[in-house]
Amino acid sequence: MRRFAAGILALGLILSLTACKETSAERQVFAMDTVMLLTAYGDQSEAALKEAELELYRLDSLLSKTAESSTVSVLNDAAGAETAVEDEVRELLELAKAYSEETGGAFDITISPVVSAWGFTGDAYRVPDAAELAELLETVGAENITVRGNTAALKPGTEIDLGGIAKGYASDRVAEIFRAHGITRGTAVLGGNALAVGTRENGEAWRVGVRDPKNAEGLVGLVHLEDAYAVTSGGYERYFEENGTTYHHIIDPASGYPAESGLTSVTVIADCKAGGTRNGTMCDALSTALFVMGEERALEFWRGGEFDFELVLVTEDDRVVVTEGLADRFTESEESGYTYETVS
Repeated sequence: MRRFAAGILALGLILSLTACKETSAERQVFAMDTVMLLTAYGDQSEAALKEAELELYRLDSLLSKTAESSTVSVLNDAAGAETAVEDEVRELLELAKAYSEETGGAFDITISPVVSAWGFTGDAYRVPDAAELAELLETVGAENITVRGNTAALKPGTEIDLGGIAKGYASDRVAEIFRAHGITRGTAVLGGNALAVGTRENGEAWRVGVRDPKNAEGLVGLVHLEDAYAVTSGGYERYFEENGTTYHHIIDPASGYPAESGLTSVTVIADCKAGGTRNGTMCDALSTALFVMGEERALEFWRGGEFDFELVLVTEDDRVVVTEGLADRFTESEESGYTYETVS
Protein backbone atom coordinates (compact mmCIF):
# COMPACT_ATOMS: atom_id res chain seq x y z
CA MET A 1 0.00 0.00 0.00
CA ARG A 2 1.18 3.52 -0.78
CA ARG A 3 1.50 6.31 1.76
CA PHE A 4 0.45 9.95 1.71
CA ALA A 5 1.05 12.77 4.12
CA ALA A 6 -2.19 13.79 5.80
CA GLY A 7 -3.37 17.32 5.20
CA ILE A 8 -5.44 16.97 2.03
CA LEU A 9 -9.07 16.66 3.11
CA ALA A 10 -12.09 15.86 1.02
CA LEU A 11 -14.71 18.40 0.08
CA GLY A 12 -17.55 16.03 0.84
CA LEU A 13 -15.81 12.72 0.27
CA ILE A 14 -14.36 12.51 -3.22
CA LEU A 15 -11.08 14.28 -3.94
CA SER A 16 -10.05 15.68 -7.30
CA LEU A 17 -7.16 18.04 -7.82
CA THR A 18 -7.60 18.51 -11.57
CA ALA A 19 -9.71 21.19 -13.19
CA CYS A 20 -11.99 19.65 -15.79
CA LYS A 21 -12.18 21.41 -19.16
CA GLU A 22 -14.98 19.35 -20.67
CA THR A 23 -18.67 20.21 -20.29
CA SER A 24 -19.67 19.53 -16.71
CA ALA A 25 -22.37 20.18 -14.14
CA GLU A 26 -22.61 20.11 -10.36
CA ARG A 27 -25.61 19.93 -8.09
CA GLN A 28 -26.18 19.94 -4.34
CA VAL A 29 -29.29 18.15 -3.08
CA PHE A 30 -30.71 17.74 0.39
CA ALA A 31 -32.57 14.45 0.66
CA MET A 32 -32.73 11.46 3.02
CA ASP A 33 -31.62 13.79 5.84
CA THR A 34 -28.24 14.47 4.28
CA VAL A 35 -26.49 16.80 1.86
CA MET A 36 -25.75 15.09 -1.45
CA LEU A 37 -23.18 16.32 -3.96
CA LEU A 38 -23.45 15.28 -7.62
CA THR A 39 -21.05 15.96 -10.49
CA ALA A 40 -21.22 14.81 -14.10
CA TYR A 41 -19.11 15.43 -17.18
CA GLY A 42 -20.19 15.32 -20.81
CA ASP A 43 -22.75 16.85 -23.13
CA GLN A 44 -25.68 15.41 -21.18
CA SER A 45 -24.31 16.31 -17.75
CA GLU A 46 -26.94 18.92 -16.90
CA ALA A 47 -29.83 16.69 -18.00
CA ALA A 48 -28.40 13.76 -16.07
CA LEU A 49 -28.12 15.73 -12.84
CA LYS A 50 -31.60 17.20 -13.22
CA GLU A 51 -33.07 13.71 -13.56
CA ALA A 52 -30.91 12.40 -10.71
CA GLU A 53 -32.05 15.21 -8.40
CA LEU A 54 -35.71 14.53 -9.13
CA GLU A 55 -35.15 10.81 -8.56
CA LEU A 56 -33.50 11.45 -5.18
CA TYR A 57 -36.47 13.56 -4.07
CA ARG A 58 -38.89 10.91 -5.32
CA LEU A 59 -37.13 8.10 -3.47
CA ASP A 60 -37.01 10.22 -0.32
CA SER A 61 -40.78 10.73 -0.52
CA LEU A 62 -41.30 6.96 -0.71
CA LEU A 63 -38.69 5.74 1.77
CA SER A 64 -38.58 8.33 4.58
CA LYS A 65 -39.67 6.99 7.95
CA THR A 66 -40.45 10.47 9.25
CA ALA A 67 -42.64 11.71 6.38
CA GLU A 68 -46.25 10.86 7.21
CA SER A 69 -47.24 10.30 3.59
CA SER A 70 -44.31 8.04 2.66
CA THR A 71 -44.93 4.41 1.80
CA VAL A 72 -42.72 3.36 4.72
CA SER A 73 -44.82 5.41 7.17
CA VAL A 74 -48.05 4.05 5.73
CA LEU A 75 -46.70 0.52 6.06
CA ASN A 76 -45.58 1.15 9.65
CA ASP A 77 -49.02 2.51 10.53
CA ALA A 78 -50.97 -0.30 8.88
CA ALA A 79 -51.09 -2.45 12.05
CA GLY A 80 -50.34 -5.66 10.16
CA ALA A 81 -52.65 -5.07 7.20
CA GLU A 82 -51.38 -5.62 3.67
CA THR A 83 -50.32 -2.39 2.02
CA ALA A 84 -49.73 -1.64 -1.66
CA VAL A 85 -46.10 -0.73 -2.26
CA GLU A 86 -44.20 0.63 -5.23
CA ASP A 87 -41.69 -1.49 -7.13
CA GLU A 88 -38.77 0.27 -5.43
CA VAL A 89 -40.14 -0.37 -1.94
CA ARG A 90 -40.89 -4.00 -2.74
CA GLU A 91 -37.37 -4.50 -4.11
CA LEU A 92 -35.78 -2.89 -1.06
CA LEU A 93 -37.86 -4.97 1.34
CA GLU A 94 -36.86 -8.14 -0.46
CA LEU A 95 -33.19 -7.12 -0.49
CA ALA A 96 -33.33 -6.19 3.20
CA LYS A 97 -34.78 -9.58 4.07
CA ALA A 98 -32.09 -11.31 2.02
CA TYR A 99 -29.23 -9.34 3.63
CA SER A 100 -30.66 -10.04 7.06
CA GLU A 101 -30.62 -13.75 6.35
CA GLU A 102 -27.15 -13.71 4.79
CA THR A 103 -25.66 -11.77 7.72
CA GLY A 104 -27.32 -13.81 10.44
CA GLY A 105 -29.50 -10.88 11.44
CA ALA A 106 -26.64 -8.37 11.80
CA PHE A 107 -28.46 -6.20 9.26
CA ASP A 108 -32.11 -5.71 10.15
CA ILE A 109 -34.42 -2.88 9.10
CA THR A 110 -36.92 -3.85 11.84
CA ILE A 111 -34.51 -2.60 14.54
CA SER A 112 -36.14 0.83 14.09
CA PRO A 113 -38.16 0.92 17.38
CA VAL A 114 -35.03 0.04 19.35
CA VAL A 115 -33.03 2.80 17.65
CA SER A 116 -35.87 5.21 18.49
CA ALA A 117 -35.87 4.07 22.13
CA TRP A 118 -32.23 5.17 22.38
CA GLY A 119 -33.25 8.58 21.03
CA PHE A 120 -31.23 8.40 17.82
CA THR A 121 -34.26 9.09 15.63
CA GLY A 122 -35.22 12.36 17.27
CA ASP A 123 -31.95 13.26 19.04
CA ALA A 124 -33.60 12.93 22.49
CA TYR A 125 -30.89 10.62 23.76
CA ARG A 126 -31.51 8.21 26.62
CA VAL A 127 -30.44 4.77 27.85
CA PRO A 128 -33.47 2.42 27.83
CA ASP A 129 -33.73 -0.14 30.62
CA ALA A 130 -33.34 -3.84 29.95
CA ALA A 131 -37.05 -4.61 30.29
CA GLU A 132 -37.99 -2.01 27.68
CA LEU A 133 -35.39 -3.34 25.25
CA ALA A 134 -36.50 -6.94 25.79
CA GLU A 135 -40.08 -6.00 24.94
CA LEU A 136 -39.05 -4.10 21.83
CA LEU A 137 -36.80 -6.92 20.63
CA GLU A 138 -39.83 -9.20 20.45
CA THR A 139 -40.93 -7.23 17.37
CA VAL A 140 -37.49 -7.31 15.70
CA GLY A 141 -36.66 -9.76 12.92
CA ALA A 142 -36.88 -9.88 9.13
CA GLU A 143 -39.34 -12.77 9.46
CA ASN A 144 -41.85 -10.15 10.60
CA ILE A 145 -41.91 -8.71 7.06
CA THR A 146 -44.13 -10.31 4.43
CA VAL A 147 -43.88 -9.37 0.76
CA ARG A 148 -46.38 -10.71 -1.77
CA GLY A 149 -46.32 -9.27 -5.25
CA ASN A 150 -46.65 -5.51 -4.86
CA THR A 151 -48.07 -5.67 -1.35
CA ALA A 152 -46.28 -5.89 1.97
CA ALA A 153 -47.27 -6.34 5.59
CA LEU A 154 -45.53 -6.10 8.94
CA LYS A 155 -46.29 -8.12 12.03
CA PRO A 156 -48.29 -5.89 14.44
CA GLY A 157 -45.84 -3.90 16.52
CA THR A 158 -43.04 -4.20 13.97
CA GLU A 159 -41.69 -1.06 12.32
CA ILE A 160 -39.12 -0.63 9.59
CA ASP A 161 -36.59 2.04 8.72
CA LEU A 162 -34.90 1.81 5.32
CA GLY A 163 -32.30 4.43 6.24
CA GLY A 164 -29.57 1.79 6.43
CA ILE A 165 -30.06 0.81 2.81
CA ALA A 166 -31.88 3.66 1.04
CA LYS A 167 -28.86 5.82 0.17
CA GLY A 168 -27.14 2.80 -1.31
CA TYR A 169 -30.19 2.13 -3.46
CA ALA A 170 -30.25 5.82 -4.42
CA SER A 171 -26.62 5.61 -5.55
CA ASP A 172 -27.55 2.62 -7.73
CA ARG A 173 -30.29 4.69 -9.33
CA VAL A 174 -27.92 7.63 -9.92
CA ALA A 175 -25.51 5.22 -11.65
CA GLU A 176 -28.34 4.01 -13.89
CA ILE A 177 -29.30 7.58 -14.76
CA PHE A 178 -25.68 8.43 -15.58
CA ARG A 179 -25.48 5.43 -17.92
CA ALA A 180 -28.77 6.36 -19.60
CA HIS A 181 -27.35 9.81 -20.37
CA GLY A 182 -24.01 8.51 -21.58
CA ILE A 183 -22.12 9.90 -18.56
CA THR A 184 -18.78 8.10 -18.37
CA ARG A 185 -17.20 10.40 -15.80
CA GLY A 186 -18.90 11.61 -12.63
CA THR A 187 -19.35 11.30 -8.88
CA ALA A 188 -22.12 11.21 -6.33
CA VAL A 189 -21.61 11.65 -2.59
CA LEU A 190 -24.72 10.76 -0.61
CA GLY A 191 -23.68 11.21 3.00
CA GLY A 192 -21.27 8.36 3.73
CA ASN A 193 -22.02 6.74 0.36
CA ALA A 194 -19.82 7.48 -2.63
CA LEU A 195 -20.20 6.59 -6.30
CA ALA A 196 -17.25 7.13 -8.64
CA VAL A 197 -17.91 6.72 -12.36
CA GLY A 198 -15.00 6.49 -14.77
CA THR A 199 -11.82 8.40 -13.96
CA ARG A 200 -10.65 11.95 -13.41
CA GLU A 201 -9.78 14.06 -16.45
CA ASN A 202 -6.13 13.02 -16.24
CA GLY A 203 -7.09 9.34 -16.44
CA GLU A 204 -6.33 8.64 -12.78
CA ALA A 205 -8.84 7.10 -10.40
CA TRP A 206 -11.06 9.19 -8.18
CA ARG A 207 -9.78 9.35 -4.60
CA VAL A 208 -12.17 8.77 -1.71
CA GLY A 209 -11.09 9.74 1.78
CA VAL A 210 -11.72 7.31 4.64
CA ARG A 211 -12.32 9.46 7.71
CA ASP A 212 -10.37 8.97 10.91
CA PRO A 213 -13.05 8.02 13.48
CA LYS A 214 -11.04 9.76 16.21
CA ASN A 215 -10.40 12.97 14.27
CA ALA A 216 -13.08 14.61 12.15
CA GLU A 217 -10.39 16.61 10.33
CA GLY A 218 -8.22 13.62 9.46
CA LEU A 219 -8.16 10.60 7.19
CA VAL A 220 -6.83 7.10 7.75
CA GLY A 221 -6.28 6.73 4.03
CA LEU A 222 -7.46 7.20 0.48
CA VAL A 223 -9.27 4.63 -1.65
CA HIS A 224 -8.67 4.96 -5.40
CA LEU A 225 -11.87 4.17 -7.26
CA GLU A 226 -12.90 3.74 -10.87
CA ASP A 227 -16.48 2.66 -11.60
CA ALA A 228 -17.06 1.70 -8.00
CA TYR A 229 -19.01 2.38 -4.82
CA ALA A 230 -17.60 3.03 -1.35
CA VAL A 231 -19.80 3.16 1.75
CA THR A 232 -18.63 3.86 5.29
CA SER A 233 -20.44 3.21 8.57
CA GLY A 234 -18.99 4.31 11.88
CA GLY A 235 -19.97 4.78 15.48
CA TYR A 236 -18.68 8.36 15.32
CA GLU A 237 -21.58 9.45 13.10
CA ARG A 238 -24.17 9.72 15.90
CA TYR A 239 -23.48 9.14 19.57
CA PHE A 240 -23.97 10.50 23.07
CA GLU A 241 -22.31 10.11 26.44
CA GLU A 242 -23.96 9.33 29.78
CA ASN A 243 -22.24 8.62 33.09
CA GLY A 244 -18.91 8.27 31.36
CA THR A 245 -20.12 5.76 28.77
CA THR A 246 -20.39 6.50 25.05
CA TYR A 247 -23.35 5.06 23.16
CA HIS A 248 -23.42 5.10 19.34
CA HIS A 249 -26.28 4.61 16.90
CA ILE A 250 -25.32 1.27 15.31
CA ILE A 251 -27.48 -1.12 17.31
CA ASP A 252 -26.83 -4.84 17.49
CA PRO A 253 -30.19 -6.49 16.67
CA ALA A 254 -29.26 -9.45 18.89
CA SER A 255 -28.91 -7.39 22.07
CA GLY A 256 -30.66 -4.07 21.47
CA TYR A 257 -27.51 -2.24 22.62
CA PRO A 258 -24.94 -0.34 20.55
CA ALA A 259 -22.64 -2.89 18.91
CA GLU A 260 -19.47 -3.56 20.88
CA SER A 261 -17.53 -5.11 18.03
CA GLY A 262 -14.06 -3.62 18.45
CA LEU A 263 -14.52 -1.60 15.25
CA THR A 264 -14.83 2.16 14.88
CA SER A 265 -15.61 2.20 11.15
CA VAL A 266 -16.21 -0.12 8.22
CA THR A 267 -15.84 0.84 4.56
CA VAL A 268 -17.19 -1.51 1.90
CA ILE A 269 -16.08 -1.14 -1.74
CA ALA A 270 -17.60 -2.86 -4.77
CA ASP A 271 -17.67 -2.39 -8.54
CA CYS A 272 -20.34 -0.32 -10.23
CA LYS A 273 -21.66 -2.61 -12.94
CA ALA A 274 -24.38 -2.27 -15.53
CA GLY A 275 -27.19 -4.78 -15.80
CA GLY A 276 -29.18 -4.08 -12.66
CA THR A 277 -26.61 -5.19 -10.06
CA ARG A 278 -27.43 -3.39 -6.82
CA ASN A 279 -23.88 -3.12 -5.52
CA GLY A 280 -24.47 0.30 -3.99
CA THR A 281 -27.34 -1.16 -2.00
CA MET A 282 -25.16 -4.12 -1.02
CA CYS A 283 -22.34 -1.89 0.22
CA ASP A 284 -24.78 0.11 2.33
CA ALA A 285 -26.28 -2.94 4.01
CA LEU A 286 -22.97 -4.72 4.54
CA SER A 287 -21.20 -1.69 6.02
CA THR A 288 -23.69 -1.77 8.90
CA ALA A 289 -23.81 -5.55 9.24
CA LEU A 290 -20.03 -5.99 9.26
CA PHE A 291 -19.64 -3.24 11.86
CA VAL A 292 -22.01 -5.22 14.10
CA MET A 293 -20.15 -8.48 13.39
CA GLY A 294 -16.70 -7.20 14.33
CA GLU A 295 -13.34 -7.80 12.68
CA GLU A 296 -13.12 -11.59 12.82
CA ARG A 297 -16.64 -12.33 11.63
CA ALA A 298 -16.48 -9.54 9.02
CA LEU A 299 -13.34 -11.04 7.49
CA GLU A 300 -14.86 -14.53 7.58
CA PHE A 301 -17.87 -13.13 5.71
CA TRP A 302 -15.58 -11.50 3.14
CA ARG A 303 -13.58 -14.69 2.70
CA GLY A 304 -16.80 -16.65 2.22
CA GLY A 305 -17.07 -15.15 -1.26
CA GLU A 306 -20.87 -14.99 -1.38
CA PHE A 307 -20.62 -11.30 -2.25
CA ASP A 308 -17.91 -9.55 -4.29
CA PHE A 309 -16.53 -6.64 -2.25
CA GLU A 310 -13.43 -5.32 -0.46
CA LEU A 311 -13.03 -3.84 3.01
CA VAL A 312 -11.28 -1.20 5.07
CA LEU A 313 -11.75 -1.85 8.79
CA VAL A 314 -10.67 0.64 11.46
CA THR A 315 -10.34 -0.90 14.91
CA GLU A 316 -10.55 0.42 18.45
CA ASP A 317 -6.90 -0.55 19.01
CA ASP A 318 -5.75 1.79 16.22
CA ARG A 319 -5.29 -0.61 13.32
CA VAL A 320 -6.44 -0.23 9.73
CA VAL A 321 -7.17 -3.59 8.10
CA VAL A 322 -7.37 -3.66 4.30
CA THR A 323 -8.40 -6.71 2.26
CA GLU A 324 -5.90 -7.82 -0.37
CA GLY A 325 -8.07 -6.97 -3.38
CA LEU A 326 -7.89 -3.33 -2.36
CA ALA A 327 -4.21 -3.17 -1.41
CA ASP A 328 -3.04 -1.54 -4.64
CA ARG A 329 -5.92 0.95 -4.52
CA PHE A 330 -5.41 2.15 -0.95
CA THR A 331 -3.00 4.86 0.19
CA GLU A 332 -2.08 5.02 3.87
CA SER A 333 -1.90 8.24 5.87
CA GLU A 334 1.61 8.70 7.24
CA GLU A 335 0.44 10.97 10.03
CA SER A 336 -2.61 9.06 11.25
CA GLY A 337 -0.89 7.14 14.06
CA TYR A 338 -2.53 3.88 12.94
CA THR A 339 -0.79 0.65 12.00
CA TYR A 340 -1.79 -0.90 8.67
CA GLU A 341 -2.40 -4.53 7.76
CA THR A 342 -3.31 -6.28 4.52
CA VAL A 343 -5.24 -9.53 4.93
CA SER A 344 -6.04 -12.35 2.57
